[in-house]
Amino acid sequence: MFTGIVQGIATVAAITDRPGLRSFTLQFPSGFCQGLEIGASVASDGVCLTVTALKGPDQADFDVMQQSLALTTLAELTVGSRINVERAARDGAEIGGHPLSGHIDFMATIAEIRRPENNHVIRIAVPAPWMRYVFAKGYIAINGASLTVADADRQAGWFEVWLIPETLRMTTFGDKDVGARLNIEIERQTQVFVDTVRDAIEEKLGPLLPALERLLAHQGQTLDGLLEAPRLTP
Repeated sequence: MFTGIVQGIATVAAITDRPGLRSFTLQFPSGFCQGLEIGASVASDGVCLTVTALKGPDQADFDVMQQSLALTTLAELTVGSRINVERAARDGAEIGGHPLSGHIDFMATIAEIRRPENNHVIRIAVPAPWMRYVFAKGYIAINGASLTVADADRQAGWFEVWLIPETLRMTTFGDKDVGARLNIEIERQTQVFVDTVRDAIEEKLGPLLPALERLLAHQGQTLDGLLEAPRLTP
């Protein structure tokens, strides 16, 4: 398990391709590898990877399967690429973010970046099936960082996060431009809640469900929208 609190930025030092496998050598910040062992887990841009070899005090190797390359942004890495890293949480460790598994659900794309004073706002376009799990003020993990959703538009298919200078300093988000792809892990409790409610509605309504969805569409609403908590206006 991980906490979503990025502990440093690693650099890709080498890439080796083998049949069905790609190996990355990562250069970590000084001290990051202290006590690290072969078999340990490290979240790399949110993807849980296993240490396969240790190389000196600040380098380690990781093997990535073709399936993981296809489902994440790790396939886009080149020598010199920078990524967010976090070691697996220890028992009793403070969880400053929210619990993460390191299993990426989907990739999303940066649609817009705004830079109001002392802030950095990223609008992220999300594939339609996944927006049902994204709620304003809820948690989400982006490239391994636990962040709070500032705003979300379910119809348009996007959400926004606001980053403070300290977050930009500790992560690679300041390197990202519009069009960059990101690894997203949704918050599991939210997923369970949404799926449970949807299953209950489908079970109760049965053949009436398509009619309800058509009625909601005529009114400019969706079934997923019914699950969204109402917003309080000041």
